[in-house]
Amino acid sequence: MSGPVRVANQADARPLAASLARAFYDDPVMSFLIPHEPSRRRRIAQYFEVALKIQHLPHGGCYTDNDRAGGALWDPPHHWRLRFGQILRGSPQMVSAFGLHVPRALRVVSTIERRHPVVPHWYLAVLGTDPIHQGRGIGSALLAPVLERCDRDGMGAYLESSKESNIAFYRRHRFEVTGEIVLRGGPTVWPMWREPRPPDSS
Repeated sequence: MSGPVRVANQADARPLAASLARAFYDDPVMSFLIPHEPSRRRRIAQYFEVALKIQHLPHGGCYTDNDRAGGALWDPPHHWRLRFGQILRGSPQMVSAFGLHVPRALRVVSTIERRHPVVPHWYLAVLGTDPIHQGRGIGSALLAPVLERCDRDGMGAYLESSKESNIAFYRRHRFEVTGEIVLRGGPTVWPMWREPRPPDSS
């Protein structure tokens, strides 16, 4: 890694979105939402850039490294759901990213949101590392600041894993699968919850 992780800012949005687009190119959900392979990476980058700017970065819970090789996009308690004004601001870019599959994308979001926990928690919306930088511990380092805060504050954390192969990684960070979400006509997503570490545990 190129130094410690840090809080991401608006200037990181475009380069970080490009790294996340490479990380999520073969993601089952992104492949379902953007089936056209030649334009998928560009469209994913469009989506992540607007999502960073209007949803995740304003809350100060996103982390990256100096090379913007990876990102952990966290939403703090009570801020995981997009507000109507945010949707309006991001609509042109979202339509450009998903094209004819915008209705499918909206249906996927609705299906996943129905299973979202109602108790206060930190929500890991996205975790990804550029494939050329994987295997260096970047993902774990990106998770650490918020997970440490969760333990300190006695707060739970939640995510949805779009790859079954990633479940073992999240379990190493004390997330546990709470069920399955089968997307209509598409892949399965695994919701995972993490209880905070008790103060007296080692």
